[in-house]
Amino acid sequence: MNYFVTGATGFIGKRLVKRLIQSKRKGTIYFLIREGSLPKVPELQQYWGAKKGQCVPIVGDLEKPKLGVSAADIKLLQKNVAHFFHLAAIYDLSADAESQVKTNVEGTRHAVDLSNAIGAGCFQMVSSIAAAGLYEGIFREDMFEEAENLSHPYFRTKHDSEGVVRSKCKTPWRVYRPAMVVGDSTTGEMDKIDGPYYMFKLIQKMRRMLPSWVPTIGVEGGRINIVPVDYVVNALDHIAHKPGLDRRAFHLVDPQPHRIGDVLNIFAKAAHAPKMEMRLNAAMFGFIPGALKKGLMSLTPVRRIRNAILKDLALPEEVFSYITWPTRYDCRDALAALEGSGIECPRLEDYAWVIWDYWERHLDPDLSVDRSLSGTVKGKVVLVTGGSSGIGLATAQKFAAAGAITIICGRDSEKLDEAKALIEGEGNSVHTYVADIADLADCDRFVAQLIKDFGHVDVLINNAGRSIRRAIENSFDRFHDLERTMQLNYFGALRVTYGLLPMMKERRRGHVINISSIGVLTNAPRFSAYVASKGALDAWTRCAASEFADLNIHFTTINMPLVRTPMIAPTKLYNNVPTLTPEQAADMIAQAVIHKPVRMATRLGVLGQVMHALVPRPAQILMNTSFRMFPDSDASSGRKGGAPTADQVAFSTLLQGIHF
Repeated sequence: MNYFVTGATGFIGKRLVKRLIQSKRKGTIYFLIREGSLPKVPELQQYWGAKKGQCVPIVGDLEKPKLGVSAADIKLLQKNVAHFFHLAAIYDLSADAESQVKTNVEGTRHAVDLSNAIGAGCFQMVSSIAAAGLYEGIFREDMFEEAENLSHPYFRTKHDSEGVVRSKCKTPWRVYRPAMVVGDSTTGEMDKIDGPYYMFKLIQKMRRMLPSWVPTIGVEGGRINIVPVDYVVNALDHIAHKPGLDRRAFHLVDPQPHRIGDVLNIFAKAAHAPKMEMRLNAAMFGFIPGALKKGLMSLTPVRRIRNAILKDLALPEEVFSYITWPTRYDCRDALAALEGSGIECPRLEDYAWVIWDYWERHLDPDLSVDRSLSGTVKGKVVLVTGGSSGIGLATAQKFAAAGAITIICGRDSEKLDEAKALIEGEGNSVHTYVADIADLADCDRFVAQLIKDFGHVDVLINNAGRSIRRAIENSFDRFHDLERTMQLNYFGALRVTYGLLPMMKERRRGHVINISSIGVLTNAPRFSAYVASKGALDAWTRCAASEFADLNIHFTTINMPLVRTPMIAPTKLYNNVPTLTPEQAADMIAQAVIHKPVRMATRLGVLGQVMHALVPRPAQILMNTSFRMFPDSDASSGRKGGAPTADQVAFSTLLQGIHF
């Protein structure tokens, strides 16, 4: 029994050929292949486990009459093929209309012509449930002309190509309509992102943002029919060889499909991501007049936001077609043909984890993006202000090791020399500049020198800062505390930023990272001067990010938790509370440079911000409790502090990273 297969190098076709070989039926498998793809044949033969001469390549082209097969090969195939399997097609909603017509419709016409010319025993076509269009209701296997809503080129070409088989095929034929095909149910193996895979990036992002036990809001809609490729191949092989089933179509679908909300939750569970317990029915959006939706999409801000969200989640526009999918598929004929074979569609719940695991290990688009610090900053100019000690020095060490052209500045030339010696001792290089960021004139001089020496700065990390821990009631005569924190933390940082932004704008790229404080989110008492200056910087950063969003200039605020640096050394209390190390803080900055988020903050910091927004009175009570529990620093109060109490240790451990 000999076979001819088109699409034998494709996802389903490759596995079908392997299945035909494993069935140990005697005969030869001829497969269509482009001349330019002939070097791939040995690899295919190895994958199939084919014996010598068992799989024979036939050079041709889907877009040519009779598939471009030579007269000699047609003579070879004549009356010599029992089953002509036609799988070559475009299975992609996002493909352009012209290529879909050429491949799906004209390609099928050429395949039928070849099948007629060689007198194949049976023409076996793998179509798709898309041939039904978006039919409202249950589409039976004996239905064809009843297809509805075929305006999308993918649906139209799938329907029309099946029509070619029904009207032009002179030999017996059978049509198979698989549902959305995902990877193998035992290995997860898949070769592209399609169908439900488009939603995986959204699930992954939710997992990174929220614990798995947090309920979230999702969407509800139509039933999404999903089948694993191994079921499709096994069913196709079995039905194709069963007698008495010619001139019929078979739905290779899940008899018990899930609604889209359930599908998302099944994969969310597989990914250990939050489940979407509350769901909005997408059908309600159908009541919005089409003219109104079109009008909204014509608004530039709405269109840009929509496009940005789709890009961030790696979602094609066509994904919205899945949400309200109206069709259900009767598969009684397919089930009857499979009865007694042991072949049945596995439950999605039983193999979803395999599909997810394979996607995350092999298909996640982020895997092809260099997310290393070296891949992001190597050869780029990075400026770290306040880089002679603490967070700044640890950051400079990390960036210099990653191959960045690293620049640090500070007021103390001796500390800068020590930092330079440390970094060079590690086998890396750094450029140092003496500059007082609190002095606006010195900022201007420093920036002018940078532009002269390097031409531009790719990444600016505004790290230099001053913190004052003193209660307002002890600061009535210390108004200069407000002035000096604002001078360095706000005015100085922005003076440097304003000096470097014009070149970033001219080059249409750049990244400004402002080191803020968790205190801005939690409204930490005793740090009113410090938090006010950082809060002002945060507000400016948000405004700047909005202005430069279309110029490829990124702004990131890092609401840094408490870090053990020389800046907090005067507060002896901090010797006994959990803090980040400078190296951990540098890791946060490195992640900010790689991923360019709008904001980076700890979950505790975000929780504090949410509490102050939603339940401000309890949040104030919590902060006031900490204020009364922890005294002012020795320097600000003039008293010597003792060992921390058990309450203080417990409170600071529970709220790790918050300034007290």
